[in-house]
Parts: sequence; structure tokens; C-alpha cells
Amino acid sequence: MKAFSAIKVIGGALVVLASLNAYAQSSDAAATEAPAAAAPTTKEAKQANRALQKKVRAKLARTKGLTVGNITVRARNGAVTLEGSVPEQAQIEIATNAAQGVEGVTSVKSALSIRAIGQ
Repeated sequence: MKAFSAIKVIGGALVVLASLNAYAQSSDAAATEAPAAAAPTTKEAKQANRALQKKVRAKLARTKGLTVGNITVRARNGAVTLEGSVPEQAQIEIATNAAQGVEGVTSVKSALSIRAIGQ
């Protein structure tokens, strides 16, 4: 009986030690990890995309030698797409370069076509 009681006590002590060790590991891991930045909500992402679209549109409007009346700007997570038409081939490159110069833009895709004014 004494042997059984000794095994019971040792077994209980091991369970306590194992649970303390598991607790210490999880709290140590949490203390050493850097806090993760919260992912933006859908609403925040949409607001950021709209703000970037406005910044690019404003930059295009201030760019000399560019007709922006038929250009639509779309933005998603820093990727900008220019859609619509311009009257001359040279304006496609001007618009693309201007959009690339806006802070927050990671890439620019030009889906612009050439269409003479009045067509």
C-alpha cells in the first residue's frame, strides 16, 4: 500500500509540474512575440482605396499635357488601374508616370485607349 501511495503522490506531482510548465511556455511565448497589427476592416480598406483614387486623380488633373476628362482611376491595396481614353498615345505614358509618382501607389496598370476628342 505504501508503494501505491508513493506512486500516487509522485504522479500527482508530475501532473502539477507539467501544468505549470505548459503555463510558463504559453506566457513566455506571448511575451516574446511582437503584437500583431490589426488587419484593416473592409470599411477601412474601402476608405483607403477611395483616398488613393482621389490622390491619383488630383495628380493627373495637375499634370500638364494630359486630358483627364475621360480617365477613370481605380485603386485596390495600392494597385492603381487607369481606364478610359486619351486623345494621343503620348498621354498614356504621361498618365502612367504621373500615377506612379503618387505616394501609396505600388503598381499602375494602364487600360487607356486612344480616342480623338469628339469621337
